[in-house]
Amino acid sequence: MADLTKVSARDKLKVRHEPYWHRLRPGCFVGYRPSAKGGPGTWIGRAYEEETQHYRLKALGAFAEHPASARFALAKEASEAFALQVERGGLPQERLDTVADVCRQFARSRIEAEQRFRRYVYNDPLAKVKLSKLRRSHVARWRDRLKETPALVSRRKFGEPVTRPRSLATVNREMAVLRTALGSVLPLGAPNTEAAWQEALKPIRNAVKRRTLYLSLDQRRALVAAIDVEAEPFVRALCLLPLRPGAVAALTVADFDRRTSELTVGKDKAGAGRRILVPPSMAKHFAAAAEGKQPAAPLFTRSNGRAWDSNSWKIPIAQAAKVAELPANVTAYTLRHSVITDLVATGLPLLTVAQVSGTSAEMIERHYGHLVRSAAVEALATLNL
Repeated sequence: MADLTKVSARDKLKVRHEPYWHRLRPGCFVGYRPSAKGGPGTWIGRAYEEETQHYRLKALGAFAEHPASARFALAKEASEAFALQVERGGLPQERLDTVADVCRQFARSRIEAEQRFRRYVYNDPLAKVKLSKLRRSHVARWRDRLKETPALVSRRKFGEPVTRPRSLATVNREMAVLRTALGSVLPLGAPNTEAAWQEALKPIRNAVKRRTLYLSLDQRRALVAAIDVEAEPFVRALCLLPLRPGAVAALTVADFDRRTSELTVGKDKAGAGRRILVPPSMAKHFAAAAEGKQPAAPLFTRSNGRAWDSNSWKIPIAQAAKVAELPANVTAYTLRHSVITDLVATGLPLLTVAQVSGTSAEMIERHYGHLVRSAAVEALATLNL
């Protein structure tokens, strides 16, 4: 939350699309979006609607005709009046005419969905299609265009950005969000007809390929030894636990309990609240990372105090892999795969591996079951008479 009450604090805010929010009371917020042109920023009211279980937004304007010192009070008053109107049911229901309307309503309180729709829906012809005229062919053409859209690997300050062909697993993720959004307001069409819009959004089977690049324990040690000082604590954590890189990056100091050596995975694809009991050697690493930080601070931070993300951890890992003479396609996910491989190979039950890593036993069996079968063959060989 940002401090919007002071003019000096608002002037220091960076320009971004997502407003900076100030909580007035439960379910009632006032937001501020700095102007990219250097003029007065705009204010937004946000109120929670119990009936739809979503937030409603209202543009309040810039209040440019008033002194800067008075604008927060005016925006606060307008936001509270808007919240009261929402709570009393005095706002008319929004009219949803197009696919874009549905997506914007669905993404109102879902930042990740909004980012996906902004990249692949709002600027696509599908966005303007009327809900009453939505057909399977409309969605199928959108899906085909998405497949042909290259995936961005990295952004360069100079020259063309680096891209690669979009994987089918990525296509499935984008389709799943759109399918959920449309399904929240549209009935399913009759199967095998043009009205069956949902059929074009069915997951592509066998889209997830098994990760084959494995780093041995010695190779992982070499990677950690070669990594720069800033990224070393974060990368070491990736080598200790079979967590997704994003889940490790989202850990806060409060997620680690020094007394019990429990780590709570607060944000993950598998959901929040998963607890992992870590051994003393790992607990020492997490305790060192938490030293001197506030409970809400990221457990692993960059030199600027911010949490790691996919754009910031790629380069250090790639550089360290080169120094350690490891394969060029080593990524943060390679470390997760390597740790899971070791856990399965040591005979840990697949269900336990699945619970710790935050995935299903089915996925572990699909991608790592061959290791169990290999171990079984070795065990049977010892029974030869």
